[in-house]
Amino acid sequence: MAHMRESGPAARGPLVRLAEQVEGAAALDSFSELVRPLAEALVADPRRRDLLQGTWLGHALHPLLTDLPIGFWTSANVLDLIGGPSARPVARQLVGLGIASAVPTVLTGWAEWAALGTARDRRTADVHAVGNVIAVTCFTGSWLARRRERWTAGVLLGLAGATAATAAGFLGGHLAAGRRVTTRHPAFQEG
Repeated sequence: MAHMRESGPAARGPLVRLAEQVEGAAALDSFSELVRPLAEALVADPRRRDLLQGTWLGHALHPLLTDLPIGFWTSANVLDLIGGPSARPVARQLVGLGIASAVPTVLTGWAEWAALGTARDRRTADVHAVGNVIAVTCFTGSWLARRRERWTAGVLLGLAGATAATAAGFLGGHLAAGRRVTTRHPAFQEG
């Protein structure tokens, strides 16, 4: 049938191929070895590990927390684009709330990183993390520029941060949905 999708290697889109390239980038392993002790120290205490990995929730906490910074920052970007000058103070507050909510999101992300089993998943998580560091850095710069009433710079940095967060989010989604490498309560384990 003409309306059926192709399958196989030829049907993979450019983003899938990009994710596969990241997974295969052995050069990223040195970064993984650099951050491994930090991630392992974060989850060394079993109670802290269970809290940060969401054991009490039944599955990973990190994906839920990502909605907070993304939501705050997206709302700020929308206000920047359609809100006019009167929306600037609220947009600045939303950027600040996004930065503040990124802290627990980052901690739960590194707790998830500590549970990853394969080098290919750690490589993907490393690039995901770097993309999010870029996003937080851009939004921090955006907040500072807005605080100094440099609105154009604040808006541009916010849009750059949103772009970085979107790219990083693709890789995070790839890990969670494509690779299914998220912590979960044993009651939800298959087989």
